[in-house]
Amino acid sequence: MSGAFLSYLTKRRILLEKLKEFYDKTLITPDVWKEVVEEGHGRSGALEVRKAHSLGWVKIMAPANESVVRLLKRELHAGEAETIALAIEQQPDVVFLDESEARRVANLYGLRITGIIGILMRAKSEGRIMSLQDELDKLRNETGFWIDDKLYNRVLQYAEE
Repeated sequence: MSGAFLSYLTKRRILLEKLKEFYDKTLITPDVWKEVVEEGHGRSGALEVRKAHSLGWVKIMAPANESVVRLLKRELHAGEAETIALAIEQQPDVVFLDESEARRVANLYGLRITGIIGILMRAKSEGRIMSLQDELDKLRNETGFWIDDKLYNRVLQYAEE
């Protein structure tokens, strides 16, 4: 299946704009929609995700196997559990997860994952952004995105900034 899955990254308006450059469609689960758009009304990303959905770029899909969702909810938040369960069923190009526990579980199922930093590094390497540092700082300052200082410095060094 081409396209991508989107989990909690939809909260990051800046990233949503970048994802459109790389993927022709994105799937989110009902729990992610509820958290980001309905409960997140007025917060960063809510309006953008609603608009992307109305334009057909973001589609809502529930996983068919509720047993897997229940099993995953023992360790993960509802949106992450649904996202991983749906990814197991659909086998997308990539699953977007930032939380370390969700990434660990997704790896156990052999899913290809990336996160905000991975998307921004790809955008930098393809010349779609001028400064990785500026984008990371924007995420930190505008959305409260947390990144360990050691990782922040390693990423910038890797990107030769």
